[in-house]
Amino acid sequence: MFSHLPRAPLERLRLPWLAQARIDCAILRLDLIDPLISGNKGFKLQEPLRLARATGAPGLISLGGNHSNHLHALAAAGRRFGFATAGLLRGHPQDTPTVRDLQAFGMHLHWLGYAGYRARHQADFWQPWQDRYPGWHCIAEGGAGEQGMAGCALIVEQARGQLAQIGWPDYHAWWLAVGSGTTLAGLVRAEQGAHPVHGALALPADHGVAQTVQALVGGAGYHLHDACRGGFARVDDALLAFIEASERASQVPLEAVYTGKALLALREQVEAGRFAPGTRLIFVHTGGLQGRRGYV
Repeated sequence: MFSHLPRAPLERLRLPWLAQARIDCAILRLDLIDPLISGNKGFKLQEPLRLARATGAPGLISLGGNHSNHLHALAAAGRRFGFATAGLLRGHPQDTPTVRDLQAFGMHLHWLGYAGYRARHQADFWQPWQDRYPGWHCIAEGGAGEQGMAGCALIVEQARGQLAQIGWPDYHAWWLAVGSGTTLAGLVRAEQGAHPVHGALALPADHGVAQTVQALVGGAGYHLHDACRGGFARVDDALLAFIEASERASQVPLEAVYTGKALLALREQVEAGRFAPGTRLIFVHTGGLQGRRGYV
């Protein structure tokens, strides 16, 4: 299974605005650990896959949208490790590159509409799906929750094991995009207060991410920053221009929903003087590059 995840390279991130502020930044390239089970999704799926194997579950079922990185990774993992998979999708049937991949990986797709998808937080939501797929392991939207958090704690080990290779004795803080808050919570849990974790919120504040993180790890050890630019998955020309310039300068591919917005939010904080000269930051590339096909 994922007992030995490939190591994500830790590389120096060289961008003009970082150099000007004398901020030393390294990027943990989770996008490079696997061509299909990419980024933080591989870490989030570690525990659900282990439990499914341990309990003899014939399949796994979860939720997402028609560009979902989570469902894409789940479908690919199911195909690779011999599990059936089912996806409960927001809205009505659409033909997107991600949906075509899900079908090619053999995932059973169910379109819930918008009202049906909003019901996912109700207490009895999973019952009809458990009746339809008896014995299957159910995974929360985006791999959120305790199981996903446990796997994401391993990200800290990956970075710490490579500090000497980039000439760092230590680091001062983390920076990463935040969707469900599960990956951030995993880092906070692993750090135990040793280094603060900064999360760039890809969703508006009213989506309750802060409350979710607090429920998982309490109220200390992290800082949340608005990075959604007016709404989840909302893309504007300034963001796309920033991503293009950053890719040219760094040779690191980004996407506009999570990593691009997180990096732009970091630039804003750096230029505002949030971090002192000499600060060493680890930026987590959370993958999701397959989602670029939704807007490029």
